[in-house]
Amino acid sequence: MLKLFKDFLRQYALRTGKLRSAYVRTCRPDGAEFASFMKMHGGLYSVGNDVAINTGANITDPAYVRIGNNCTLSDCTLLGHDGVVRILNNAYGKKLDSVGKIDIRDNCFIGHGVVVMPGVTIGPNSVVAAGAVVTKDVPPGMVVGGVPGKVIGTTEELVRKLEAKTDGYPWRELIRKRVGAFDASMESELLSMRTKHFYGE
Repeated sequence: MLKLFKDFLRQYALRTGKLRSAYVRTCRPDGAEFASFMKMHGGLYSVGNDVAINTGANITDPAYVRIGNNCTLSDCTLLGHDGVVRILNNAYGKKLDSVGKIDIRDNCFIGHGVVVMPGVTIGPNSVVAAGAVVTKDVPPGMVVGGVPGKVIGTTEELVRKLEAKTDGYPWRELIRKRVGAFDASMESELLSMRTKHFYGE
């Protein structure tokens, strides 16, 4: 019965865009499924192909956000406006505005806890490390981290570093066999090998 309800809720939410909170809480969509939902119903300016968006991503002004192909957004925050404007307008009798686009180009990863400020372009081929606060454009092919975000390397350097790290793992052959969609039996075997490696028997 619960499975039927989840299936109905998933199909209804994906078709209509309604019951988003119930859909996220009950169906727990993965990043690819939620990106499809956001592409159809999230109000984003545009979303490319092969995109994953975690359900915890906070996009304050989706109409100003463009996401390219092959991008992943972890539980990050994309700010499209400066919230202080209302206070300043009231306090100083002004008519101010402060908004900006967020343009995430192809092949980008935005890590957990990242805050991207209005008016920023990221990438292409860039990585924003967990916890970074991005206040200015990220050049193509760079890894950015820190507060405020600064270039800490190139994506090519990161690939070489991760290749060397992967070659040192006992489960490297399983990683090399990974293809496309989630394979529950492979992931279970990987989990077992990793915990044994980290903590012993």
